[in-house]
Amino acid sequence: MKAVILAAGMASRLRPLTDKCPKCLLSVGSRTLLERTVDSIKAIGINDLTVVTGYREEMIRNFLTNHYPDMKLTFIQNNDYQTTNNIYSLWLARPSVDAEDFILLDSDILFDPAIVARIAQTEGSALAVNTHKLGEEEMKVIAGADGMVTEISKTLDIAKAMGESVGIEKIDAVYSKALYSELEQMIENEKLVDIFYERAFERLIPQGHKFCAVNTTDLFSIELDTVEDFNQANELIPASLI
Repeated sequence: MKAVILAAGMASRLRPLTDKCPKCLLSVGSRTLLERTVDSIKAIGINDLTVVTGYREEMIRNFLTNHYPDMKLTFIQNNDYQTTNNIYSLWLARPSVDAEDFILLDSDILFDPAIVARIAQTEGSALAVNTHKLGEEEMKVIAGADGMVTEISKTLDIAKAMGESVGIEKIDAVYSKALYSELEQMIENEKLVDIFYERAFERLIPQGHKFCAVNTTDLFSIELDTVEDFNQANELIPASLI
């Protein structure tokens, strides 16, 4: 199995913390977000990593090359990171993981590495979900009685949603092939480059391609979008993760 980390964004809402540093290289506790993310995939035996970079890409490249010389590292530069969203970064990763099993991770999450292990052990494609009080900002998930995701979007009815997508997915080879076929339509033909990749997930559901919603509420996770989030992460990080 391989892994893909999307790390192209400018993180303007985290300024001034990100004026001279990409978000993924911010430290919470004793390690950077990126280091924690890479360590989580190494812990389950993944040594083949593709990183889609953009803002301050040389810092990310140098950090990973120096800290993980034993890994197979592939760097893909999103030159349009200022005008595109993570769907375009995922599209750029196609040469590395089309029709292959991989773990997909956003680079701005502080999380318990056990989340990655849990979804990796789930049969088929899986998506980590945190059940908590939801607002307008969260990427909300609705799942059926069988535990399969039936809707995923920020605009879903909060009352119907089971929780928030954490931003960590296991994508199997069958789903990957369908995903990149859908992304080709969305990117090349419809020019949908400035939206979240979850829109592709939603479009695949009627085609029969669904994620298993894996409840990871018992495991710590927090997304860092703002300075307030960063400060909160430093306050809430469990002692076991510091």
